[in-house]
Amino acid sequence: MAQDFSGLEGFNQVRIDYNRQGMVILGSWAIGNMVWGGIGASQATGEIKAFHQMNLYWNTVNLVIAGFGYWQATKEIPSSEFWETVEAQQSIEKILWVNAALDLGYMAGGLYLKERGLRRENEMLVGFGKSVILQGAFLMAFDAIMVGFHQTHGGQLPEIVQSLALGPTGFSLRFPLN
Repeated sequence: MAQDFSGLEGFNQVRIDYNRQGMVILGSWAIGNMVWGGIGASQATGEIKAFHQMNLYWNTVNLVIAGFGYWQATKEIPSSEFWETVEAQQSIEKILWVNAALDLGYMAGGLYLKERGLRRENEMLVGFGKSVILQGAFLMAFDAIMVGFHQTHGGQLPEIVQSLALGPTGFSLRFPLN
């Protein structure tokens, strides 16, 4: 059932704008960390050098992800179709929750690297571990904020489509007279 609703295009545009703005934030974080990591690694030794190197490496990947995500958001056309809207909203929320779980894994991996480095007296592992903990913590905060924005926004969807009632025998439209 393809049903168009006025207001869905605007709703979808807000979701797309949130994604676009999120990718700008992620990309800015990545560029800042790459500059900081490059300068820091060139001026330090041992654990501190390893910390900055990992920040540089990690954020090279973040920059690629942010660039791709931004590009995707610029290509998306806001739909006015109900089921496409619901699917897109659920999809972004699922992606963010999966990312949040991965962020916990990153932090756990960073703790493991740091602990392993301390036991083996390996400054590189300690520095790498501290960097991965920092990056995982940033990504966790980023994803949590994005989930909050998207879920709050997604809660407005019922208001937009309140005129539609689906039932086992069909559907009806309701037009408030007030």
